[in-house]
Amino acid sequence: MKEIYLDNNATTKVDEAVFEEMRPYFCELYGNPSSMHFFGGQVQRKVDEARNRVAALLGASPDEIMFTACGTESDNAAIRSALEVFPEKRHVITSRVEHPAVLTQCRNLTQKGYRVSEIGVDGDGRLDMEELKATVDDDTAIVSLMWANNETGVIFPVEEAAAIAKAKGALFHTDAVQAVGKIAIDMAASQIDMLSLSGHKLHAPKGIGVLYLRRGTPFRPFMVGGHQEKNRRAGTENSSGIIALGKACELAGQYMALENNQVRALRDRLQNELMAVIPNARINGGAAERLPNTTSIAYEFVEGEAILLLLSELGVCASSGSACTSGSLEPSHVLRAMGVPFTCAHGSIRFSLSRFTTDEEIDTVIRELPPIIARLRQMSPFGREFLKAQG
Repeated sequence: MKEIYLDNNATTKVDEAVFEEMRPYFCELYGNPSSMHFFGGQVQRKVDEARNRVAALLGASPDEIMFTACGTESDNAAIRSALEVFPEKRHVITSRVEHPAVLTQCRNLTQKGYRVSEIGVDGDGRLDMEELKATVDDDTAIVSLMWANNETGVIFPVEEAAAIAKAKGALFHTDAVQAVGKIAIDMAASQIDMLSLSGHKLHAPKGIGVLYLRRGTPFRPFMVGGHQEKNRRAGTENSSGIIALGKACELAGQYMALENNQVRALRDRLQNELMAVIPNARINGGAAERLPNTTSIAYEFVEGEAILLLLSELGVCASSGSACTSGSLEPSHVLRAMGVPFTCAHGSIRFSLSRFTTDEEIDTVIRELPPIIARLRQMSPFGREFLKAQG
């Protein structure tokens, strides 16, 4: 059975060109880039090249790129640093729909005496900017808001939010894990202080991430020890992962137009045709600006887990939300924050496409999902009442 992989917001396949770029740095060119000899020096040159490639995708300078192990580490490092830079400030702002990498850390800070404000969203997942303006104060150390939501794809106005934070003397961080490689980013024209990204979301391997640090932004290291990353992140560099990420960022820049045209067209066809044939459904965040590859559709009177299991039997891989919270039986915290009705939130499915998604794969989902929903509704008391009313 050939899989139809529509869960690219959870992770992506490693592009074969990316794999070929990194392959020699396991068994052949395995030197430590920090070593003084020529064998390590040739690896250091490739690491430098990768840093330049990442910077080019972000519209940043190479010295503003700090390699980490993942997006979660980057998020943690940004927030922890801000609190050390401003020890007198005891207020942190985030949103109610953040990824657990940010939200869990911020909620843990309340146990240490910090005030944490979680900005709300409207029914389509758009950030309440008026609430943000009213919440930032002189005691705010950092505002951390995602660039794009991992479950719905809704894009936040982070540039405007950064300006609000900076006007009050706070640092601004954005978790851009889902946004990088899908939409254009120009940090040179931005007020954002720190930005997180993760390689495995843009066809690089797992285990490599970046924290962008605007030049001049005060920073306190999360990991200390050696001199690596200009003394900002100790530990021997993950050379192969860094080199892979550099290639992935180069390719992401080349495929940006395809992501925003061809992939978006596939996404739109998928959601529009499903909405046309399956009644009592809603697109979560459908009226908001969204990533071109993501759609979250809620189906009333069915359980999302059951939908996913039946799709999986057909080789279709999708998700009910964030992979980091998939073990929970509770409805998504993102959908709850949006006020999605309980009967819909439990039946929400996220499809996230990539440049490797094909028309034939979309055709299969459009063909197979409607009978699955009808079958599950027939098994549910509420669903049977609904079907009976539909005649």
